[in-house]
Amino acid sequence: MRAPLYARILNSAWHDLPAEIRAMHDVEGSALAEGRASVERGGGWLARLAAFVIGFPAASTDTKVSLRFEAADGIETWTRTFGEHSFRSRQFAGSGRSQGLLCERFGSLTFAMALVLEDGRLSLILRRWCAFGMPMPMVLCPRSIAYETVEEGRFHFHVEISHPVTGLIVRYRGWLKGIPLAGQMP
Repeated sequence: MRAPLYARILNSAWHDLPAEIRAMHDVEGSALAEGRASVERGGGWLARLAAFVIGFPAASTDTKVSLRFEAADGIETWTRTFGEHSFRSRQFAGSGRSQGLLCERFGSLTFAMALVLEDGRLSLILRRWCAFGMPMPMVLCPRSIAYETVEEGRFHFHVEISHPVTGLIVRYRGWLKGIPLAGQMP
């Protein structure tokens, strides 16, 4: 498990990623990235409740964003901070039915996603999900459009989460640049 999580999942496609995306996911120990983002939130009460439960940030047209990675034992803990608001998830390689997929856990919800590289864009495509460890039907799953690109030499992200019942829950997008941590080379 010495290779970065995304490298293990992507196998040989890892080397086809744009250098800026590969650098963002080349995590060993701790890493930090900072940049700017915009956040949109759904307006309905169910969308606001879903965003609150997960801990998504408030709407903002332009806010400071940071992403702290902590990698240990094959699991990456991602702490995303938008302005003063933080939320956390854990990412790990799937097993069993989710073999070959990236799994991301937000509290009691786990989402298994395929990493798909096409035309320099890395998309995260939802394939299955669980609540409290129990597989759930995809018809009930939130919808997600999530991808990473490189624009003007910078790492960019786009995450949009919605549901047929609630409409838009959250959409956040922006850019990040890796920041060397004390004791690490840039």
